[in-house]
Amino acid sequence: MRRQFAKLRGIFHRIVGSFTIITAMYRTLLFSALLLALALALASRDPSSDPRLSKASRIAERNGWIQVHLEGSPAEIGFQHGFLLADEIEDTFKVISAEFAHDEKRDWAFFRSTARDIFWPHVEEEYRAELNGIAEGVKARGSKLDLWDIVALNSWLEVTYYTKQLNHRTGGTAGRCSAFVATGSYTADGRVVIGHNNWTTYADGERWNIVFDIVPASGYHILMDGMAGLIHSGDDFGMNSAGILITETTISEFSGFDPNGVPEFVRARKAMQYAASIDDFARIMKEGNNGGYANNWLVADRNTNEIADLELGLKNVNLNRTRDGFFVGSNFPINPQLIREETTFKVDDSGNSANARHSRWLALMEENRGKIDVAAGQRFLADHYDAFAKKVQPSERTLCGHADLSPRGIADWLEPYAPAGAVQNKVTSAAQAVKMSFTAALGHACGRDFHSAAHLARYPEYGWYGRILHDMDARPWTEFQAKQATP
Repeated sequence: MRRQFAKLRGIFHRIVGSFTIITAMYRTLLFSALLLALALALASRDPSSDPRLSKASRIAERNGWIQVHLEGSPAEIGFQHGFLLADEIEDTFKVISAEFAHDEKRDWAFFRSTARDIFWPHVEEEYRAELNGIAEGVKARGSKLDLWDIVALNSWLEVTYYTKQLNHRTGGTAGRCSAFVATGSYTADGRVVIGHNNWTTYADGERWNIVFDIVPASGYHILMDGMAGLIHSGDDFGMNSAGILITETTISEFSGFDPNGVPEFVRARKAMQYAASIDDFARIMKEGNNGGYANNWLVADRNTNEIADLELGLKNVNLNRTRDGFFVGSNFPINPQLIREETTFKVDDSGNSANARHSRWLALMEENRGKIDVAAGQRFLADHYDAFAKKVQPSERTLCGHADLSPRGIADWLEPYAPAGAVQNKVTSAAQAVKMSFTAALGHACGRDFHSAAHLARYPEYGWYGRILHDMDARPWTEFQAKQATP
């Protein structure tokens, strides 16, 4: 009997032990399943897993430039932009809002309401979706910026044309940038070469460091420089896969704005995306022209090696084109009627920045006839010859602009020794454009660095810039190429 009881007890313990093992295994499996479910839930909340980002990428910084690849529908491109560049967009906002508060004496609420009431009604649906996408993208990264902040940033370069109208002021338009385009007997291979440097404050320029590689659902593949948060280049250097190359310089001391027109930032982006010819470009830029950010546009067609100069005023529009020659820009207006009716520009003042640089451009084009290539274009943008003073001395009168070194400043824009001037540079050729590529250099092309602390100590009147004014180092020339579209 004892033996039978012992045997039964052994069987019972084995059964209990097996049940304990099975229970433990069940608990382990249940716990694992719960962990997996939690991981999947967390992954679904991770914005980086958003399917709208599947075709987008951000390449590691190269010599100060940040290249992003954006691809898809307008809403997808916008979301990718906002998500990948959220930190940079926040930084852009801090700078632009601080400069507006100082320069325009208006709070950011004014620019938000202007974006909503003046610009937004004339933004077509494609770009509304992209702007909304940017706002959604930054929000996904924790930003508090909303749609009206994003639209206000995009209208940054033209809203002052509206505020001048409100204040009944004329002139006073910033004279930004130097540029050239050449073809035929002026270039080394007879094909197109185009270059541009951006003039703005060093606070802005140190952040004008994005290379946008955009493959939209409709239109052409785009490669352009720009600032984080903007759907257009802003300084408008870029190309598309149809073979159109574009840049511009602003028309100095221009006045005129039509609040019922299409924003310049919309037309500039649309032209970059949809123009397949010089005629296309001119048509898109003229349709609904609001006069904002009035520019002298330099355009090239790498397929035909034709180049053009579109001087786009509000009342006066002039298009010139050639297959053997050059066009240059340094913020001077050209057409006498446009000068008379839409600017306060002094054409006979050879000492002002625009005219002095114009003279230098003309000399360089003739001196380098038949030799202009990408390397020559890079040298031009580093040039320090003052055509008015007839000596090498960097200032607001040289192609490589250094307003921070000038005791004169730039009339109606910059006070003496303002921390502003040329901030970045781009050059490309027909041969490079076939590959959708350009060369670019941040900072001064001449190689001179700007040191903010030393400058603010010497000129305390610019102390209001505070922490938003950084050092601006001169970086080497670097080539950027568009990525192929995702299959």
